[in-house]
Amino acid sequence: MKTVTLPGGEAVPALGLGTWHMGERGADRRSEAEALRCGIDLGMTLIDTAEMYASGGSEEVVADAIRGRRDEVFLVSKVLPFNASRNGTIEACEASLSRLEVETIDLYLLHWPGSYPLEDTLAGFDELKRAGKIRYWGVSNFDTSEMQELTAVAGGGECATNQILYNLDRRGVEFDLLPWCGARSIPVMAYSPLEQGRIAGNRALTEVAARHGVTETQVALAWVLDRDGVIAIPKASRLDHVRQNRAALDIRLTPEDRRALDAAFPAPTSKRPLEIL
Repeated sequence: MKTVTLPGGEAVPALGLGTWHMGERGADRRSEAEALRCGIDLGMTLIDTAEMYASGGSEEVVADAIRGRRDEVFLVSKVLPFNASRNGTIEACEASLSRLEVETIDLYLLHWPGSYPLEDTLAGFDELKRAGKIRYWGVSNFDTSEMQELTAVAGGGECATNQILYNLDRRGVEFDLLPWCGARSIPVMAYSPLEQGRIAGNRALTEVAARHGVTETQVALAWVLDRDGVIAIPKASRLDHVRQNRAALDIRLTPEDRRALDAAFPAPTSKRPLEIL
């Protein structure tokens, strides 16, 4: 398993498991947990969830999946910005811990910038760290200016990651945000790396996939995994999709492949607003 190193020095899988939309239907809970366990078996031991997903239902699915296997997993969850006061952050984390049935969340993120001062949220993170309830903290959906504001706050330099929308069709962050994070050794966590399946059908993707004997979505995921300092967290609820995602890690894109994909999905030449799903 390829790994990415967090600022604290810990290596985590470059390919993890997303859970957005899991837990929304009780009838799917068992199969969703089974898919997550399959991913863990394949070495995709980073699991990303959030209190927002299915109003906590996603965290409950994760609890089902990791029961008896907590030590194998690097667990990520998030606090909603309207809960992110100092005390609200602590209370939200404790509720997530209860739903996840664990004592510690490995990486706890502010889901997107909100109205509470960052100093308050970071104070909550610091208290949670000192209590052993989280190990690292980070942010999600922060653009370059917001990352600059964050790191200017006392303690803001401890940010372990920025989780953002990033895939072949959403490359705007390459102009400034990715270089900014890279220069500070802050990994980026790419959510929706397959654009929720909508990226398939592009001619260049079809041709590259045919050359490798794989699917178009596997090529798109391989492209994200090829980037330095990027962790991809695709969501897959079916066992075959989990296995296909894992197999994407073994695809070696050639210079010809990269040129074809760059022509079809051009890199940005100017600043673009941060995209959010």
